[in-house]
Amino acid sequence: MKSSPPWLTPSHGIMAGLLLSFAIAHSGLAALRPWAEQRIGPRLYRLCFALVSLPLATVLVIYFFNHRYDGLQLWQVQGLPGIKPTVWVLSAISFLFLYPATFNLLEIAAIQKPEVHLYETGIIRISRHPQMVGQVIWCLAHTLWIGSTFMVLTSLGLILHHLFGVWHGDRRLQARYGKSFETLRSRTSILPFLALFQGRQTFVWQEFLRPSYLGVFLFIGLLGWAHPLLMRATASVAW
Repeated sequence: MKSSPPWLTPSHGIMAGLLLSFAIAHSGLAALRPWAEQRIGPRLYRLCFALVSLPLATVLVIYFFNHRYDGLQLWQVQGLPGIKPTVWVLSAISFLFLYPATFNLLEIAAIQKPEVHLYETGIIRISRHPQMVGQVIWCLAHTLWIGSTFMVLTSLGLILHHLFGVWHGDRRLQARYGKSFETLRSRTSILPFLALFQGRQTFVWQEFLRPSYLGVFLFIGLLGWAHPLLMRATASVAW
């Protein structure tokens, strides 16, 4: 029986399983939202969603931090001039796309009634699915920096999940809003800036002058400062 290559550590399979588990739970619960909200209400549904998703995401993040250099080192560019600031800039840009979804913080915490929103302002003018764009940028930056097979596997899993989320999200919005979503889709694009280049959308910079974007910038700065502390904290968890 042919054995697996020595660089293919068990952590590769475990990470693939964690990514798949999170994707099934996250997307599955999102698909159940209309059915669940009718039976238990939006706030209780949001609480259940968080109680399932957040622990899985926490385990996923900690395991990733502790095993990110596992496997075969495909390249090593960390010592090259300009690589570190490039990775930091790309990471900062990725968060600008990733976190507009958290603008309705009171809804996320179920303090206000959680709603499904149909946006066509701010970063949605750039891409209809900013979280997917942000995740791809983050994965490219960290894959460049780390260069391990484990990192490549993680990035592929995250990107595939978000690409599925693009289809799944559009499908749910189509079912909920019908023609209103079709109109939105005709004026926006999945690929960043495509609708702007094609003249289907206009850029309104004033829409970015809002406290939420300031919060994202502050979060990026805080994350950069706390990054070494986060590395040490996750390393203390023996997984």
